Amino acid sequence: MEPETRQRMRKAWGFCERHTWGWISVEAAFRSGYLLGPAVLYEDVMERAVKFFHTNGPVQSARVRLRVREKGPCLMCESGYGPDSKAMAAAKLIERGRDLYHLRLVAERTRPYWRKDVCGICAGTESPMRCRKHFVRGDVDSVNHFPLQKEFITSLFPHVANFLRSFRWEYRDTQTVEDMAALISAVGWCSGWTIFLELVD
Repeated sequence: MEPETRQRMRKAWGFCERHTWGWISVEAAFRSGYLLGPAVLYEDVMERAVKFFHTNGPVQSARVRLRVREKGPCLMCESGYGPDSKAMAAAKLIERGRDLYHLRLVAERTRPYWRKDVCGICAGTESPMRCRKHFVRGDVDSVNHFPLQKEFITSLFPHVANFLRSFRWEYRDTQTVEDMAALISAVGWCSGWTIFLELVD
């Protein structure tokens, strides 16, 4: 990834929710669940999240919320890839990219691990977990909820890093199902869970 692109992706915490899950589903469809590209991006942004959540001093929750806001637009939105954008590929290729089989396969296999991480607001449940978007909006103000979010981000990152490392030849096949699930949780935390749940539930 080019340094300028990486910086812009960091500022936006990946893509918007619609483009994020569209990208993940296309990656899964064309690569049979081999999610190297998403692993590279989300290992990078989650490493930043860990650093931000370990801010010291008073009013940590408010300060971290400011640090994890988007500082730039979704690159795909900015490039004009919306619902009405013109297709530049053959219809057969587009149809294959819309196949959710592999995404649903990965989701079902890893469900026992990512399910507990789903944002309660995105899912419409009583769960205290929050995605980054709802955390930024101030939905985690209580003294009990901020440590929960910090612990979640801290414990998630090593699994995302392990999943990315498993793509290296000397570490092949070392990933666990929990490591793969951590990638889904990282994507959900960065961009939101609503669309993913609609696609796989």
